[in-house]
Amino acid sequence: MPQKIKVLIVDDSRMLRTVVAKILAEDPAVEVMEPAANGVLALAAIARALPDVVTLDVEMPEMDGLQTLKEIRKLHPTLPVIMFSSLTERGASVTMNALFAGATDYVAKPAGANPAATYQLVRDSLLVKIKELGKVGRPGQSASSTRPSTGPISLQPAKAAPVAARPVVVRPPSAARFPVELLAIGSSTGGPNALARVLAQLPPDFPVPVVIVQHMPPTFTKYLAERLALGCRLPVREAQGKEELKAGNVWVAPGDFHMTLKRESTTLRIELSQGPAENFCRPSVDVLFRSVAETMGARSLGVVLTGMGEDGLRGSALITEKGGNVIVQDEATSVVWGMAGAVAKAGLASRVLPLEQIGAEILQRVASRTVGGKGPTPVDTRPIETKK
Repeated sequence: MPQKIKVLIVDDSRMLRTVVAKILAEDPAVEVMEPAANGVLALAAIARALPDVVTLDVEMPEMDGLQTLKEIRKLHPTLPVIMFSSLTERGASVTMNALFAGATDYVAKPAGANPAATYQLVRDSLLVKIKELGKVGRPGQSASSTRPSTGPISLQPAKAAPVAARPVVVRPPSAARFPVELLAIGSSTGGPNALARVLAQLPPDFPVPVVIVQHMPPTFTKYLAERLALGCRLPVREAQGKEELKAGNVWVAPGDFHMTLKRESTTLRIELSQGPAENFCRPSVDVLFRSVAETMGARSLGVVLTGMGEDGLRGSALITEKGGNVIVQDEATSVVWGMAGAVAKAGLASRVLPLEQIGAEILQRVASRTVGGKGPTPVDTRPIETKK
């Protein structure tokens, strides 16, 4: 019989502890430990019996969620911790702090105490994340022995790591007939930390615009952009719509809106819409990548980072069909190798790289933009793998 995923629920609301525990216990793959009402009790429970996953409330007496998370990370740097926060300005801000302090993921609580909404949220979102994060390392190994670190990150600009001498190549890269003129990035679970590390490697004179889809609800994406800006030498903003894309600027798709690009003569602008969700997501990476393929074609570079599901797979196929290239994060450094893994397994990725090497690879792809203001330099058409 498969080993069950042990879950520790930490929340100061007795009602919520009871309801969440009851719903999770309905799944035969989950074992619910005795819940904890605050951070102090949670740390004691973890010391007695290490869980596979912790769900952690943001606001609690004695020791709040952020303080508790920091203490957990001191002893258990890779234990999956899912923050359970409210869909409010304060909840979004504190949750973002928690994600950058090492939380693995989060779920936004429904407003009020609507039992039906709580049941749907736990079944459709929290349980899915618990089962995905809790299965890493099974069987025969603990999750902490295989999962990449989710500890706090530095918000100081990082030096680009050297590209590996022999990176895993799944698909020969398209010949670089045109210079890269746009960088598009998609991410989900584990994305905030991964995005911060990639963006920190980009120089202040980065020569192309950057557009990002991170799966997040409204309000949260505004705080994500603000936090990313702290460790990035480029301006990072939540998109408002109608912005003209300019080199050296970064835009994050707002929660609950798809982000696409529209060409107006020689100008490229951001458009936002609330069309149907794709892959259960809005914003969706597929929607952005499809638009990137249509507007930029072979001049586009896609990057798919850590995340659950397959959002970005179809969009990556379109980018490669148009002559562009897609880089993906490798399994070893991903919190969940779902999105990036789907692209790699489909043979669409020109490089599968550890997270710390992706920034350097991006810089190599967009290098040599102009010489003396006379336009693009000749682009080396040799496969990337043959360059020394």
